[in-house]
Amino acid sequence: MSDLLIKSCDAILTMDDSRRELFGADIRVRDGVIIEIGEALEGTGEVVSAMGCVVTPGLVNSHHHLFQSLTRAVPGAQNALLFGWLKTLYPIWSKFGPEEMFVSAQIGLAELALSGCTLTSDHLYLYPNGSRLDDTIDAAGDVGLRFHPTRGAMSIGESDGGLPPDALVEREADILNDAIRVIDAHHDPNDGAMVRVGVAPCSPFSVSRELMRDAAILARDKGIMMHTHLAENDEDIAYCLKKFGCRPGQYAEDLGWIGSDVWHAHCVKLDMKEINLFAQTRTGVVHCPCSNCRLGSGIAPVRQMRDAGVPVGLGVDGSASNDTSNLMAEARQAMLLQRVSRGADAMSAREALEIATRGGAEVLGRSDCGQISVGKRADIALWDVTGIDSAGSWDSSALLLAGPTKVRDLFVEGRQVVRDWQITTIDLPRVIERQAALALELAF
Repeated sequence: MSDLLIKSCDAILTMDDSRRELFGADIRVRDGVIIEIGEALEGTGEVVSAMGCVVTPGLVNSHHHLFQSLTRAVPGAQNALLFGWLKTLYPIWSKFGPEEMFVSAQIGLAELALSGCTLTSDHLYLYPNGSRLDDTIDAAGDVGLRFHPTRGAMSIGESDGGLPPDALVEREADILNDAIRVIDAHHDPNDGAMVRVGVAPCSPFSVSRELMRDAAILARDKGIMMHTHLAENDEDIAYCLKKFGCRPGQYAEDLGWIGSDVWHAHCVKLDMKEINLFAQTRTGVVHCPCSNCRLGSGIAPVRQMRDAGVPVGLGVDGSASNDTSNLMAEARQAMLLQRVSRGADAMSAREALEIATRGGAEVLGRSDCGQISVGKRADIALWDVTGIDSAGSWDSSALLLAGPTKVRDLFVEGRQVVRDWQITTIDLPRVIERQAALALELAF
């Protein structure tokens, strides 16, 4: 791979260990790695001018359900709380097959890329009609994003007291065997990996305690990370108390679901005892502010988590509970929710952006990503601040206060995925056309 030189950046928000902000500097990349940062650098390969741009690390999305990109704004689910929302959508999702999984992932990944995201996780927990996790991995390979898919699962259907319909649950032995297959086929533990795989039973109300425990044993045997939903809303807490006789934090601790190799989505309803447990064990949390607002779940105590030392990342969640996959807009929402709940000084624009970059990389166990620093991977976003969305700003680096939510240029492993606000890796209009056809079939 030839050199890449990003020249004359108006500002670079490095998110490095010193949180440096550089002005007028250049970034030199070789073989997907940042090898030099400084002024008046020379390069032998491609040169990209970043004049008029604020440059950040690529954003990191730590929680998504990409398959939901085909079921946005479904009328029956628009005004429902979490459990009612799920019951409305389960019958539609049961019609999905490999093509729906592939196309929905392409849509969601492209939208993420256009919002500056270079690394995303995905939580796929249902596999109807021959669908496989491989369908989404193939889509990520086409779009060109760094990908951390998780082999999700549901094993307790309605007839056994669970929430999902019986047709969407799997035998637990089959779940574990397929997880082993996917890990062996796709997981790359090395720095710079484009694909890492996680294990992710869906939630306390859709899998057994035995599967949670067995999944943790499998994950640690394979040296991979673990992910699930936890403490998303009041219904979630009530279910745990009734079914298991404990709060979600205790449930997670009892089953081995704490530690630096674990990250939990939402955690809106954690209490201070649970927050301290997660801080002490370096258990990660993914904040999904728009989805939490959309479903009326509440405001996660992110300020308290950060102050206690809990690793916190940012996630857009599924497109059926967010309706978009714009990670920059998600970061702004995270900032605003902490301010509305705890005061205008509760979270700065820079701290929210840090959660969306370095924070997410830490939650996903990616010390090689999330910052612009020599030796880190060349996942880099260029934000044009010469347009109307930044006009009048006295601090162009405060992107979440006044700045674009669509990236001008995006590099993943030094490869350009977005150029001049357009995806370069796939024929996006054609994908959108196919998505429309599939959505029409699902509606009837």
